[in-house]
Amino acid sequence: MVLVGDLRQEEADPAGDPLLLDNQLCYALYAAAHRMTKAYRPLLERIGLTYPQYLVLLVLWEQDRVTVSDIGRRLRLDSGTLTPVLKRLEAAGLLLRSRRQSDEREVEIALTPRGGALRSEAVQVRESVMCQLALSEPEVRALRADLNHLIERLGETE
Repeated sequence: MVLVGDLRQEEADPAGDPLLLDNQLCYALYAAAHRMTKAYRPLLERIGLTYPQYLVLLVLWEQDRVTVSDIGRRLRLDSGTLTPVLKRLEAAGLLLRSRRQSDEREVEIALTPRGGALRSEAVQVRESVMCQLALSEPEVRALRADLNHLIERLGETE
């Protein structure tokens, strides 16, 4: 800490204080994630989904008939977190859970026709959120690339 007159360096230059809330990357990411899920919530409620359910369906719309482990890897969630979400989606008639015939230890998840049809409504949800963001697709891709890089970096320490 450098003294400037009677003030510590942090007091002279608040932007240099590493412990100010406004200087925290973790807080900016937390607040952005919170606002993003808040933007999605009312739109998803209209189609009968929660945000975690929407994420699971995104994986299944990309590739149907995957295991719980596959979904967990894609979403970076453990099966204990996923199982209740999957059960609710199954109860809603959007997917089916079954043991794989090739390996009964694995549970395979498949979309129902109703779950597959929900994809077209989800496109409108994303478009609505994108309008709120007022970012171009290239800006979104760049931001997503930066965040994915951060995720990879933080994953290296696990």
